[in-house]
Amino acid sequence: MIFKKKANDAGVSGGGDFAYLSDQSVYFDSACQSLRPQPVIEAINDYYTKFNSCGERVKYQWGLEVDRRVEQARADTLKWLKLSPHKYFVAFTLNTTYGLNLLLSQLKADGLDKVVTSEIEHNSSFISTMSFSRRTGLPREVISRNDDGSIDLDKADFTNAVVAMNAVSNIDGRQMKNIADVASKIHKQGGLFIVDGAQTMSHYASMVSGLDFDALCFSSHKMYGPSLGVMVVKRDLLNRLNLVFLGGGTVDDVDEDSYVLSSTNPEHIHTALEPGLQSYGEIIGYGAAVKWLQKAGKSDHVMDYAGQLIDFLRGAKGFHVLNSEVTPTIAFYHDQYDAHLLAEAMSDQDIMARSGHFCVHYYLAHIKKYPPLVRLSLGLHNRQSDVDKFIEIMGKVAK
Repeated sequence: MIFKKKANDAGVSGGGDFAYLSDQSVYFDSACQSLRPQPVIEAINDYYTKFNSCGERVKYQWGLEVDRRVEQARADTLKWLKLSPHKYFVAFTLNTTYGLNLLLSQLKADGLDKVVTSEIEHNSSFISTMSFSRRTGLPREVISRNDDGSIDLDKADFTNAVVAMNAVSNIDGRQMKNIADVASKIHKQGGLFIVDGAQTMSHYASMVSGLDFDALCFSSHKMYGPSLGVMVVKRDLLNRLNLVFLGGGTVDDVDEDSYVLSSTNPEHIHTALEPGLQSYGEIIGYGAAVKWLQKAGKSDHVMDYAGQLIDFLRGAKGFHVLNSEVTPTIAFYHDQYDAHLLAEAMSDQDIMARSGHFCVHYYLAHIKKYPPLVRLSLGLHNRQSDVDKFIEIMGKVAK
């Protein structure tokens, strides 16, 4: 497919919300951490300059404003994902990795026969399922996925399994296109489905909207928000956790040898996964990011830019592209130049991109035996001039 170059633009969805980005800087690392639009920055600044206080602990006005905005962020998340607050709750943590580990490290083995993951997982899922298997003694199964990211359901057996997999790969943006059918089969076979949504929310949130998962973990900092982890958890799953991360904010009363959990109150169920003081400024900034991302709308121009980049790389001498389709995340290597060397050369021209195996060592290094790769991951801040600059620089490499 040939993507035509559009006229150069401000490059900024949302009316100049990334105006702080210089014309010379080309940021192609959104899969690691997206840039933050101005409304998110302002929301964080509001917390620190107008009502900096603890949440769920105080009765003065600053704290009450924190509570209001944090609860609004929870409600907006469920509304965005078209999930009922009677069935799901939202808890905040450090990042996707921490969320996955927090769940799997406390999940009871009762009623489970195995843990299942796939070969294209980020280490967050891959290693945490390994740890779960070692802790519980349950066998671990690593399954293959189709080239487009889907799962062959005729071969998959999820009987009484906890399944932890990504909806979208951080390698090249391939998606589990049959994720609804996967979730259905897992539950019909008595299993649990924990979704790694780290790469999903900025471009593909509709994939998990209304999805029947048991838990969804994702990172605010990959969807235009501050550094923060988000967990959307089915309320029933809490009964299958052995809560061991306890302390401030998790209990209503404590005696010498006993305590009463705050999460027994349905309105405070999130406290089960939120021990201690939370990152209230970041949560409030995340809430602003949810609103901003919905307002920003479709990322058609991002897909157009990605198409131009993939067309160039596929036609340029020496370059090899992993993508089987156009996505905002593009992985490639050169048959002569090391990926890290290419990344350094781009950096010298103010082009920022990731190089390496992107925390997917098992699949990329050991199954596919790829050399270190370069990854371009686009966001709503990108401009036509970013694409033109990359093609100009890499065109010299191709020659």
